[in-house]
Amino acid sequence: MGKQINLNNTKIAISAGFLTQIPRDLPHVVFSGRSNVGKSTLINKLVRQNKLARTSASPGKTITINFYDTDTAFYLVDLPGYGYAKRSEAEKRKWSGLVEGYFKNHASDIRLVVQLLDLKVGATGDDLLMINFMESSNIPYVIVATKADKLNKTQRELSLQNLKSENPDCALIPFSSLSGEGTDELRAHILNCI
Repeated sequence: MGKQINLNNTKIAISAGFLTQIPRDLPHVVFSGRSNVGKSTLINKLVRQNKLARTSASPGKTITINFYDTDTAFYLVDLPGYGYAKRSEAEKRKWSGLVEGYFKNHASDIRLVVQLLDLKVGATGDDLLMINFMESSNIPYVIVATKADKLNKTQRELSLQNLKSENPDCALIPFSSLSGEGTDELRAHILNCI
């Protein structure tokens, strides 16, 4: 067994706007989800830092892939959010080129994709496209159902059942930014994949 990885020892390495800037020296754990699903909040909870990943006041504006060096053991990779309607066609093309190029050229670097879904909304068409892509590309992934605290117990159970029935072979972790529910489980899942 190698050294114990300290997730708290995480810092920004690079915000890559071009494929040539993407680092290859460490394995990647990728965070994917639509704009405003809570990727930055989840990353901050995981590494116990409040302001490492910045939440944008204007969703859909970030078109870079952010790489966070985690204890010089792996990168947490924050993909730009997808599905934001107000993005221009040029921005959508740039997003597509960057993200598709990343998956095409760096699949061997990816150990896990953390696919975030809003539990209140359920899986959108864009979410399903992403999940289908990972399935067909044999990329390991886990689904994190964010905003789990925004539903009452009955709604929550029903939403979780629906997600599980649509993705029976995939680990499903409910996450609450308020209570921190799901944080330890996801940490363990990530470290297990690394």
